[in-house]
Amino acid sequence: MEMKELEKEAEDYWEMLGPGLTTGGADDDPTAIATASQAGARYGFQLIWLNLFVYPFMAVVQEMCARIGIVSGRGLAANIRREYPMGALYAITALLFFANTINIAADLGAMAAGARLLFPSIAPELFVLGFALISLMLEIFTSYARYAKFLKYLTLTLFSYVIVALVAHLNWSEVLYHTFVPSLTFSRDQIFLVCAILGTTISPYLFFWQTSQEVEEEILHGETTVRERQRQVSEQSIRRMRTDVWSGMAFSNIIVFFIFAAAAGTLYVNGVTDIATADQAALALKPFGQFAFILFAFGIIGTGLLAVPVLAGSTAYALAESFGWKYGLYRKLKQARAFYATIFISMLIGIVANFVHIDPIRGLIYAAVANGIIAPFILFFVVRLSGNKRIMGKYTNSSLVSIIGWATIGVMALSGIAAIATMFWF
Repeated sequence: MEMKELEKEAEDYWEMLGPGLTTGGADDDPTAIATASQAGARYGFQLIWLNLFVYPFMAVVQEMCARIGIVSGRGLAANIRREYPMGALYAITALLFFANTINIAADLGAMAAGARLLFPSIAPELFVLGFALISLMLEIFTSYARYAKFLKYLTLTLFSYVIVALVAHLNWSEVLYHTFVPSLTFSRDQIFLVCAILGTTISPYLFFWQTSQEVEEEILHGETTVRERQRQVSEQSIRRMRTDVWSGMAFSNIIVFFIFAAAAGTLYVNGVTDIATADQAALALKPFGQFAFILFAFGIIGTGLLAVPVLAGSTAYALAESFGWKYGLYRKLKQARAFYATIFISMLIGIVANFVHIDPIRGLIYAAVANGIIAPFILFFVVRLSGNKRIMGKYTNSSLVSIIGWATIGVMALSGIAAIATMFWF
């Protein structure tokens, strides 16, 4: 009887997970894999403490975004449009478009590099085109309910890194020490990597995606107008959202923690301290022997298929809400042409960028840094909107949440300024 009850609770918990888990999984995109692998390979376990440090910040930020969507019944850009000058909205939308385009290009390139480990005779450009097409088909021609379920299960591909870390005979006392005792040398390279780690964890595209997906979930349940969605807000819906978001962010951080540990325990200890190619990144899965390249390829492709549609989708949500277009993945193509055209254009730019032969691994690191530099500007509006009593009513930020929100902006701004300074550091 107890076993059945446990199974029922597990099923109920899994059903409760939705936009938060999907967002957490999308956060572990090829950019996150490359950044964590590079940090682990170059510095061993020294920077692994950042995973624990960043968790409350990312969870609070995503919870604020989700709460804005649930309570207001609108996406993030739509709320900014109602509360702030249009110039401010256009500026952050432009920043988002810039960061997301870099990210899409880097992710597509990394997926192609991973696929070439399995099929080296096929040109990378063909893989880029193929993965972009698959992402477009999933996002445009699949119903939201089915697509959301697909994204949810796709997050499970990330567990290969957990297995590696558990079988690689790591020095767990050293891992735990560096997890709870921060260490930083303030070198140019470390400062740059810290900004990349923060940027790939607290990423602007996730703010827009999380808010809009909460709205999509409500529409899926029949709440098709803003007023209907606002009426359905309850303490229970907020609690369910928090369980989903904090679980999704925990999942994201745990996976990155194990990617970090796997890279440090297999690459750093064997003298591979600079990851420049997909082959070198795949060596983090060396304990799997001849299957290492296969697992890496499936992991990088799986997370890319999860993240690329989210990146393109978040850009489309922001632009559609900024200009008052019809939008939403629940709509058919002919019902929201401009929305889906934005997704297509974002993907097209990402494809074209790969034809100039961007270094896929280096591109991922720079995409993460771009996110870190841009995030504080958008976070300002997230914290202000979620603390606005006129919009949020009794669901406004608590004092603690506001403090964490402003602290996140401060930390991200400092890391971004420091990363920019390293570019002129001679």
